Amino acid sequence: MTREGRMPVSRRTVTAVAVAAVLGLGGGAAASAAGTPAAPAQAQSPGEIWKRTELFFGTGKPDGTEVTDKEFAAFSEREITPAFPDGFTRLDGSGQWRGGTGTIVREHTHVIVLLYPFADHDAERRIEGLRAGYEKQFQQESVLRSDSVEKVSF
Repeated sequence: MTREGRMPVSRRTVTAVAVAAVLGLGGGAAASAAGTPAAPAQAQSPGEIWKRTELFFGTGKPDGTEVTDKEFAAFSEREITPAFPDGFTRLDGSGQWRGGTGTIVREHTHVIVLLYPFADHDAERRIEGLRAGYEKQFQQESVLRSDSVEKVSF
């Protein structure tokens, strides 16, 4: 117990409670990390737990030109579609990052969102192939990858 009379809460406990809340695990009224009652849980949403990967394809090239929309569309048709024929989502945006030389780079970015079942054991190889292929073809320092777990229902 702490001096205030409360049980100490570890970072692991807070993380577990947050993950359970996001995934809709557990039922009924839940307790918050501080031990106070939380609002009753909503009815569990339908769906299955899948993996989610977001790939951030920057378009700035070292020579100062950009990967054009036509070039990216061709890359997508040739590489992304065959790797994930069941589908993906493309979002366009603007981003910035600090390159290996320390310079801040601002560029147009294509974000590809992939959702795939845990049972897809080959997805890792296909995703890394996409990253390596884009880096090589368009002289990119890297393709950012972000992975998470989602509850998916179609």
